[in-house]
Amino acid sequence: MNRKPTAGWQVFNIFNVLFLTLLSLAMLLPFLNVLAQSFSSSEAIVNGKVLFLPVQFTSINYQYVFSDAAIWRSFGVTVYITVVGTLINLIATASLAYPVSRPEYAGRNVVVIMVLITMVFTAPLIPNFILMKNLHLTNSLWALLLPGAISAFNFFIMRSFFLQIPSELIDSGRIDGCSELRMIWNIILPLSKPVMASLGIFYAVGHWNTYQSALYYINKPALWPLQVKLRQLIVSEDISIDPNASQFSGLAHMDPEGIKMATIIIATIPIILIYPFLQRHFIKGMMVGSVKS
Repeated sequence: MNRKPTAGWQVFNIFNVLFLTLLSLAMLLPFLNVLAQSFSSSEAIVNGKVLFLPVQFTSINYQYVFSDAAIWRSFGVTVYITVVGTLINLIATASLAYPVSRPEYAGRNVVVIMVLITMVFTAPLIPNFILMKNLHLTNSLWALLLPGAISAFNFFIMRSFFLQIPSELIDSGRIDGCSELRMIWNIILPLSKPVMASLGIFYAVGHWNTYQSALYYINKPALWPLQVKLRQLIVSEDISIDPNASQFSGLAHMDPEGIKMATIIIATIPIILIYPFLQRHFIKGMMVGSVKS
């Protein structure tokens, strides 16, 4: 039987829609402002004429960014960190989460408690730096890949998902003669696509936005990821332009703000483009992986 919504429920829906709309605008409008500035002229940016639409449209800021070899090098480093790091994260997290989700493995509760402790207590920066230095990982991309190979939060999500896989399915695979590795590859992982997609997004976004670890452990500009390079551009008051470059002729007084905004957009767009393709798996994985603890 369908009931007519009460007056209080209708008022709640109206306020709920208004609140979510304002919240969405608070997130979207700053991005639109950055995008508009990246396509606006130096004069419009300096005079504060740019709001949400480009003023005196130009693509010169993107031409400068795309011609900067250092930015492309940092972009390549970030792509490498994101792809390789996410693969390491998923393999390591699944390798730990699957055994502790099965009741036949002894000592699983001890491992879960040890992982839980890492969520409550974290090592300070200086001991971490000393450890990385003693392991000879400083000024190496491994410093950005190995320390965070397993996230405790993501571990518990994946463990919760594995707990929901029927034991009968695993037992039948063992009866058929499957080894543990073959069973994981042929049975467990195909069933785990939703949670893998969810955690893959979490890990990939974390690697794409790598900043603090790179700032602490890497001193070589050639190994800087995109976020560190972006920080250098933002804090720098002087962005030099080669006057001999034909595409920048007559633009010696280009405002650096437009270049900074263009770099921000380039650093943001890849994640925005990837997320819609994984959204279905992301939502399903988060819902299913959060039922049990």
